[in-house]
Amino acid sequence: MDLHLPKVAYILHWFPEPSETFVFSEVINLRRMGLPLKIYTLYGKLTRWLSPEMLAESAGVARLGHKALKVILADFAYWSRKDPATTRSLLRLVPFRRWSCLEQTGENLWSFLCGFRLARLFEQSGVQHIHSPWANGPATAAWVASKLTGIPFSFTARAGDIYPPDGALEDKIHDALFVRTDMKTNIGYLAGFAGGNTSKFLLTYNGLLLKTHREAPVSMCAPCRILGLARFVRKKGFDVLLQAAKLLEKEGLDFHLTLAGAGPMRFQLKYLVRKLGLTHRVTFPGFVPHDRISDLFCSSDVFVMPSIVHSTGDRDGIPTVIMEALLHRLPVVASDVSGISEVIRNGETGLLVQQKDPNALAKAIRAVLSNRETALKMAEKGQSLILDLFDPEKNHRNVFDLYSNVAAGGPPFINDVR
Repeated sequence: MDLHLPKVAYILHWFPEPSETFVFSEVINLRRMGLPLKIYTLYGKLTRWLSPEMLAESAGVARLGHKALKVILADFAYWSRKDPATTRSLLRLVPFRRWSCLEQTGENLWSFLCGFRLARLFEQSGVQHIHSPWANGPATAAWVASKLTGIPFSFTARAGDIYPPDGALEDKIHDALFVRTDMKTNIGYLAGFAGGNTSKFLLTYNGLLLKTHREAPVSMCAPCRILGLARFVRKKGFDVLLQAAKLLEKEGLDFHLTLAGAGPMRFQLKYLVRKLGLTHRVTFPGFVPHDRISDLFCSSDVFVMPSIVHSTGDRDGIPTVIMEALLHRLPVVASDVSGISEVIRNGETGLLVQQKDPNALAKAIRAVLSNRETALKMAEKGQSLILDLFDPEKNHRNVFDLYSNVAAGGPPFINDVR
């Protein structure tokens, strides 16, 4: 190990997390490059739905969770004695903010307390930089730990963690050494919390986890195979896709729709399928582990991501599954939400439609399925774009160089990171 490389701590809710393949990929590659990177989680261990590769990396994580409450309170008392002024300042800064909802309030109060424990651990282990891959609770914990120890911190701002913003986002941006974001769309939005100044924000596209990929045959033989793959949550817009599917059936299209995933909207979606009379056309295979999703892509003719902006402001960023679909040369139809247009360029790498519009979505799906040659040309261009923009070797090397440069006292703006 290079003795000049900084000891970096990543703070997450959980690790590994089945849906956070982009974080997992970054951690694996940074470690492979030699960065002394330690993972700390605010909650306990996940074991369900982890791929074998994720399971193999689940050891060696420092986890908190409710079992750590006693030691967390002891460390709060430790810092209260060691640095009462900073502790009092943090008590004024964090617990009594106006958070966006009850869930955010609970998460940030727990993260606030965890920050005192993490500060003690970082102090003991010689951590030189703290990073949170999310802007919400984990970044709150990073912020608190940084305030107590003086260790610089940063965080990545993505989608649901900043839309709607939590009550401390402006202060976290102000105190962070730098703020990474995984899509261009966020930079102007985040600058609004920094007086319009964009100098602190770095664009660092994710790197894909998939090391190999097969190209989907895209036979488009009846019944045409439509795929939706994501967590079953409101911002994914799968109810809109089901309404579009009903329109396609009325138009006489012979198709089968696979909705793969799991989440709180599962029963609502199944009810809507029955209500629309689509039980013979829609399959719910459940959650599909990451090491098996290639089979789904390769058995489909079109991938659909009908994301929406919820009334709360919650929204997608650039869903990783879009990149993975294009990596398999699978045609994509998506809604024009957040950063999706950075990869789905309408008519070039796929088709974009307005959100919450079943008619437009059905029309775009039919357009893809009616012209295989055109659909494949778009998918091939999309594949080339993904291989360039989300190359893990290139993107993670930039992140590695970023941490190395900062630890050496240099500015956090190097290579192609911006």
